[in-house]
Amino acid sequence: MTQPAAVDVDRILVVTAHPDDVDFGAAGSIARWTSEGIQVSYCVCTDGDAGGFDEAISRADMARLRREEQTNAAAAVGVTDLHWLAYADGRLSVSHELRRDISRVIRVVRPQRVLLPSPERNFDRIFASHPDHLAAGEAALCAVYPDSRNPFAHPELLEEERLEPWTVAEVYIMGYPKADTWVDITDTFDRKVAALRCHASQVGHREGLDEMLRAWSTAIAQQGGLPEGRLAEGFRRLVAV
Repeated sequence: MTQPAAVDVDRILVVTAHPDDVDFGAAGSIARWTSEGIQVSYCVCTDGDAGGFDEAISRADMARLRREEQTNAAAAVGVTDLHWLAYADGRLSVSHELRRDISRVIRVVRPQRVLLPSPERNFDRIFASHPDHLAAGEAALCAVYPDSRNPFAHPELLEEERLEPWTVAEVYIMGYPKADTWVDITDTFDRKVAALRCHASQVGHREGLDEMLRAWSTAIAQQGGLPEGRLAEGFRRLVAV
């Protein structure tokens, strides 16, 4: 299959359901892109208030903690622009409101590339297919096309907020069952690990996190045909123009 033409990219928006999703799926790639001078922004649909393992922490406190953890994790890979939509964790749906709110962020950031979770369930890796991930992926795709580029979709964005339509050029899908685009993260793998370790409320109990991530990244690199010893993250790439 012929690979679609390359797109000039200087701004990227990552849409995720929860704090830490981006760090499992793409932190190595993001560290590489920011080191190359690309501006990366995050749009996090929920605060992850249903996460964690300590029942003594209130859900409101968990939401605040996870915002702090994601902010620190973002900084570890060169990202400082975060947009929080504050939907309820575990109850995300492909609503008109979610599509509008993601479209708003797209019009603010004006990215050439959007990274988003797969809207398709992966029966080989069910953990990638949390219902919130599926909803965030579908809503983000709807925001890419047709919502963010259509001046008559969510008219309040243009009429009241003066946010001009924006056309995203390409989409990278995280967690898709069959990747067709691979990013070599060998040189930024340590930054990916550092980002994930910022999410202590979620991974602090995990032993062998580095080894697990290295095994994943090695397998993905092999799938992409990278040389032995390399590490990678894989995506499904769509041209959106």
